[in-house]
Amino acid sequence: MKNFEYFAPASVSEAVGYLQQYSGAARVLAGGTDLFLRMRHRALMPDVIIDIKRIPELSDLHYNPEHGLYIGAAVTHAGVVADADVQQHYGALAEAASWVGSRQTRNRGTVVGNLCNASPAADTAPALLAYRASVAIAGPNGTREVDLDAFFQGPGQTVLDAAEIVTGLTLPPRQGNQGWGFFRRTRTAIDIALVSSCAVMTSTNGVCDQVSIGLGAVAPTPIRASQAERVLQGQQPTAELVQTAGQTAAAECSPISDVRCSGDYRKSMVEVLTRRCVQSALSMLHLL
Repeated sequence: MKNFEYFAPASVSEAVGYLQQYSGAARVLAGGTDLFLRMRHRALMPDVIIDIKRIPELSDLHYNPEHGLYIGAAVTHAGVVADADVQQHYGALAEAASWVGSRQTRNRGTVVGNLCNASPAADTAPALLAYRASVAIAGPNGTREVDLDAFFQGPGQTVLDAAEIVTGLTLPPRQGNQGWGFFRRTRTAIDIALVSSCAVMTSTNGVCDQVSIGLGAVAPTPIRASQAERVLQGQQPTAELVQTAGQTAAAECSPISDVRCSGDYRKSMVEVLTRRCVQSALSMLHLL
């Protein structure tokens, strides 16, 4: 690991100023669980580290029935797992965050940092996609908000400009009766996902009102399975529709083969896990 300059700004504007000043040569530190590993292996060799943990508002984690859930950029996975509002209203996110790495990683690593790495296999991404999260971004020209499904641009790539920083995530408020399911497949307990799937659904009078399905590790970025969602949207669910939704989700994927498993295996598991996620959601809604 090479030497670097270290800054700990006290405000978002100060952090953005450092990013402008050292454009392209600086990296943001929140939890550091991925950053320091890459630096140690010399995959990244930044000249400047900007530590955002001392910016007070970035540690905010709060829920409002009108505005939904806000997760600041310095909030850890463990903080999300332990939060009573997350457990009550966003159960799939609490479940997904509980599977991230080891206990040490969850207590240090942040949800936002996990997303900014833009790994296709990011554990929290399918749940956040299923909850239709949006990303708050601050930069030299002010602030902007981007839907999470537009935030990812490719493996390791996001919409962030060199002088921009993600300040937090917003998840819409829970609407009515809601069910969810989250499943992942790994080689070992703390390995990254080979495949992950999350379904979040609401219903009225036995009909699926809103259906969201997020998938991880099966495309260049985490994705929403929009065609599979439409299979169930506005329908009274049946076992046949659940099966079709799983098959449709698998058809929407473009997984690669690598040293961990084959693309064909990933496609097969998308069908299985998506079906299980939908069944779990429907069971919570007493629809299946």
